[in-house]
Amino acid sequence: MGQFGPNVVEITDGNFETEVVKSDKAFLLDLSAEWCQPCKALAPVVDELANEWVGKIRFGTLDIDANPQIPTRFQVRGVPTLLLFKGGQVIGQLTGAHPRPKIVELLEKA
Repeated sequence: MGQFGPNVVEITDGNFETEVVKSDKAFLLDLSAEWCQPCKALAPVVDELANEWVGKIRFGTLDIDANPQIPTRFQVRGVPTLLLFKGGQVIGQLTGAHPRPKIVELLEKA
């Protein structure tokens, strides 16, 4: 899943707690899969937003096939799914390839 720039952290089952739950800022997690075409379409939008929201919200991506614990824990049924965390809790969610304005609307909840 190497289509992301330096402002998008790769999240795994192993680093989820420290990177996402314990993040001092709100965190948008992009759950996706290598085989998912809508995920690939959404990736550049997430990367762009990560660059624009530096210092306000942290961004990360998680490959659901390589890291099955997190999607199970949050009952993710489809990809792409965006989960917005604040204080370790999910405060917003979008499932599917939503247009940029809809994602910005989600980010503004943080």
